[in-house]
Amino acid sequence: MTILLDEIVQSLELWLKMVRKPQPYVDPNLDPVLLVPGIAGSVLNAFDEETGKEERVWVRILGADYAFRTKLWSRFDPTTGKTESLDPKTKIVVPEDRSGLHAIDALDPDLVFGQEAVYYFHDMIVEFIKWGYQEGKTLFGFGYDFRQSNRLKETLDRLAAKLEEIYNASGGKKINIISHSMGGLLVKCFMCLHGDVFEKYVKNWMAIAAPFQGAPGYVTSTFLNGMSFVDGWESNFFISKWSFHQLLIECPSVYELMACLDFQWEHKPLLEMWRERLHADGNSQIILESYPLAESVDIFKGALANNTFNYNGEDIPLPYNMEILKWVNETRDILSRAKVPPQVKFYNIYGVNLQTPHTVCYGDEQTPVTDLQQLRYFQPRYVCVDGDGTVPAESAMADGLRAEARVGVPGEHRGILCEHHVFRILKHWLKADHDPYYNPLNDYVVLPTAFEMEKHKEKGFEVTSLKEEWEIITEDKDNNHKNIAADGNPMVSSISVSQEGAEACATVTVYPQNEGKQHVELNAVSVSVDA
Repeated sequence: MTILLDEIVQSLELWLKMVRKPQPYVDPNLDPVLLVPGIAGSVLNAFDEETGKEERVWVRILGADYAFRTKLWSRFDPTTGKTESLDPKTKIVVPEDRSGLHAIDALDPDLVFGQEAVYYFHDMIVEFIKWGYQEGKTLFGFGYDFRQSNRLKETLDRLAAKLEEIYNASGGKKINIISHSMGGLLVKCFMCLHGDVFEKYVKNWMAIAAPFQGAPGYVTSTFLNGMSFVDGWESNFFISKWSFHQLLIECPSVYELMACLDFQWEHKPLLEMWRERLHADGNSQIILESYPLAESVDIFKGALANNTFNYNGEDIPLPYNMEILKWVNETRDILSRAKVPPQVKFYNIYGVNLQTPHTVCYGDEQTPVTDLQQLRYFQPRYVCVDGDGTVPAESAMADGLRAEARVGVPGEHRGILCEHHVFRILKHWLKADHDPYYNPLNDYVVLPTAFEMEKHKEKGFEVTSLKEEWEIITEDKDNNHKNIAADGNPMVSSISVSQEGAEACATVTVYPQNEGKQHVELNAVSVSVDA
């Protein structure tokens, strides 16, 4: 299990720094942090304007699909750019409890078993509190109605008010924004349209797994097949893929995740279909047709031409929405004009090492697509590229901004928010321990230099391997350190951790000092029963 490897790494880091693991405390010197989630990353409540009753509609288990269809299903209004719920009595609101953190922590706080499936920023919030952050004083959240466009005035006005509120609550300290996924597009739109407010209140912006140039494979399969918020057995208890599909067809936010047409893709995303073509002589041939980004829209229109949903006994047409596409073209123009203000620093973390859908293919030589409107029943196959499983690394890296650093981290799109390596990077950028690798007692720096993790399944077991390296840098070049063998050879030792159903072991190699640097290498592997 990965948690066992985390225990080994943390133990080794503590040994390197020669300090005790710190207990949670409050650090009054920290600058405030605002966490901004991505699509489907906020708790949404339905407020009944007639009765005054408020209930959670995203995320929930009991009556989930019914509440989703009756309260969240919506239609886009091109005159306002807003998606409005079909129920005229319902107003969708985001709870503000815990200074906004409640809405982006565990998306179903009532869930007893399997709650980790609906964790969003939960692990990061817990980690930040360990560093000395305080909810409502230095740690805040910004949840929002993720159905809406990332440039909707109502959302951007709420974000401006939130920044001002945090700035005043922290005594005039500028704010560190940490966004995830589509939250990066929201922040980028805000930065372009409200640059003066952004420059006044923001110190640093750190984007994680942002689809700056889109998420082609994810969006294509979403339009044609729907999507699931969680994978595995837990998905049976949440919203059906098709209910989610019928919502997202009217969500500008999803259209804003389409692949950017004018981006110079190294690997051009395509929509492919095996189709039967008749020749003039009466013979037919099954061929693979490929549609580039611009032509894919015609396929979406054809596939969804007769798409409908039933609401209160009435069949309502729900085709691919060209009005939303017009709106999104302007959003893309806004995103392309965004610039980081001179006094603000921007950082980018993106996910790597996972097969990420890019080109989507339907049908095969034996079962070609004969009717576009049957595409929803085909199982898509993917041509994948490197990324986080949802957003290609190529897209996430291409922020088009002046960045202080861009760092690729192995991790899954939402899982990256609980990666130990990401926490260490953020802690360094936030200066949350003022100099995270410096040990004043011994006057040396412990600097991470490499991190690799790989997982695979083998004969009913899940195997995780980890390699991590550090350099200890010191001015004392004559010190050979007591832990190195007298003959100058590396010192090798082992660490093991076990619990029921899982075991992890590691080898630690400490090399002799050379020119003020001493190399430390960890190689570890864990084996657990594949549940």
